[in-house]
Amino acid sequence: MARRMVVAAAIVFAGCSAQPPAQDAQKMVGTAGATELVAADFGDPLPGSSASDLALFQAGRVAFEQVEEVADGLGPVFNESSCVACHLGPGAAVGGSNGRLETRFGSNAGGTFDPLAGLGGSLIQDHAIGVVADGFEFKPEVVPAQATVVAHRRTTPLFGLGLVDAVPDGEIRAIAFVQSIFYPEIAGQVAVVTDLTANKLAVGKFGWKNGNPTLLQFSADAYLNEMGITSPLFPNENCPQGDCASLAHNPRPDLNDADGADVQKFADFMTMLAPPPRGPQSLTTLRGEVVFEVIGCGVCHVSTLVTGRNAVAALDRKIFHPFSDFLLHDMGTLGDGIAQGAAGPRQMRTAPLWGVRASPTLLHDGRATTLADAIGAHDGQGADARDRFVRLDASSRFALLAFLKSL
Repeated sequence: MARRMVVAAAIVFAGCSAQPPAQDAQKMVGTAGATELVAADFGDPLPGSSASDLALFQAGRVAFEQVEEVADGLGPVFNESSCVACHLGPGAAVGGSNGRLETRFGSNAGGTFDPLAGLGGSLIQDHAIGVVADGFEFKPEVVPAQATVVAHRRTTPLFGLGLVDAVPDGEIRAIAFVQSIFYPEIAGQVAVVTDLTANKLAVGKFGWKNGNPTLLQFSADAYLNEMGITSPLFPNENCPQGDCASLAHNPRPDLNDADGADVQKFADFMTMLAPPPRGPQSLTTLRGEVVFEVIGCGVCHVSTLVTGRNAVAALDRKIFHPFSDFLLHDMGTLGDGIAQGAAGPRQMRTAPLWGVRASPTLLHDGRATTLADAIGAHDGQGADARDRFVRLDASSRFALLAFLKSL
């Protein structure tokens, strides 16, 4: 009874009409028989991990923190020499984000996006290994003059991604279907990408544009594009600034992580990394959560997902709360202008909100430093929810922001 009264009060105070019952349906797809995940701290392994899983987590963390050298295959161009260089925080926790920005570029001449791959696009590698044994010098990449689109992307926290990986593709598709029926104007798009391991199409869930369908592929992608380390899934080096001939001077032209063992360790670490813990809650945050749903934020920032059957007990049929539908949405001016994989220039994956209270910068390019600013920057399919937020009375807005600060 008390909760119903809070719900009713929040709807009245918000001054908006409530979302239809389908919202509950899309948040709670397949929860029968599942159990709520127990909380853990930032950087901890998943609660309930077995001894063997913990061993994989620890070995993966060692690989995650290892500083790669040229002898290991680093470069010739790269962004950082270790995973932890970008994925550190909050505090000393390993697996978060320090807000490091990366640069992408391309051209939209004629209305069609061109990544300018022949000039090193679309991702800039802003470090290089320098002068090598034969006297050739590898230099960091720069944005070429031909680029008409330049975008920045903030490195993302990795907490809880093993749970996301364990969500069946059908659950993401079901959320997209519910949105298409009840919220067609803001319905998200499933990112269909290639699973390189299974050699089949699958649902993309990872990265700002949902470019990878599994943590293993996400790991291999990062090893190549962030550190320049090749592996069986991504065996070809990036051509520095598009100059493939310069790879004749690469001191490690072989397959760097030949058996994919390091890629697997990185994936193991992420798989067993617990989600962010929830902050303190109160009647105010409870009311704020209702306002969140009433103004439509929860349509895309879906609070609850459920993992499928899994051989890892800590991932088997777990209810968790990422506050994302892991779909692509047209964000209008908030899009980054980069077409990548299944995502168009205006499309971005719904950013998970769990752990947002620990993020010093927000949005894909880190432009926002407050939650209110981040909401205010929403456009495209997020514009209506933004406008409802702007129209909230002071009390309802305070409650909503308090709720977000508890995530």
